[in-house]
Amino acid sequence: MKYFKKIIGERLYLSPINMADLEIYTKWLNDYEVSGNLGLHWLTLSLNSEQKALEQMTSEGPNFAIVLLDNDTLIGNISLNEIDQISRRADVGLFIGEPENRGKGYGAEAIRLIIEYGFQTLNLHNIKLRVHADNPRGIACYKKVGFREFGRRREAHFKNGRYTDVVYMDILSTEFMKGDTP
Repeated sequence: MKYFKKIIGERLYLSPINMADLEIYTKWLNDYEVSGNLGLHWLTLSLNSEQKALEQMTSEGPNFAIVLLDNDTLIGNISLNEIDQISRRADVGLFIGEPENRGKGYGAEAIRLIIEYGFQTLNLHNIKLRVHADNPRGIACYKKVGFREFGRRREAHFKNGRYTDVVYMDILSTEFMKGDTP
């Protein structure tokens, strides 16, 4: 079995990362649209460097493969990072690899699953993310789940010969649990 259904949603599930997916992750992270939205567009990732990154990810924190329920196809990655158990906060990051899987609501479902896990299982209170202002699809996805903008770092990201703002968004456990999300 390649994937394990750790957190199950309606159309997808979150599984521990499988090292056998090294090549597909390397392909995706060298795709300019994926790497650009992650702020990694300037990196050229080799199989060796991605292997080291995946090995580190599999040995720490909640880092998951996003897998479709109906056919066990890997479509992306989602993680909770920089977890602070004292202040009960963390950051979330995700990407959907193939263009044909974007814009279908998979990202929103994966985010709902991981923030529910963060709030109900890890006892977090605040989950934050950052997104580039030139990623309106990402911003709309995060707002759909209930994230709210709390700040901006102006012209803090350089890509394609210009600067864009970095938007900071977060959601509280009390908002998510009460259903105060859109």
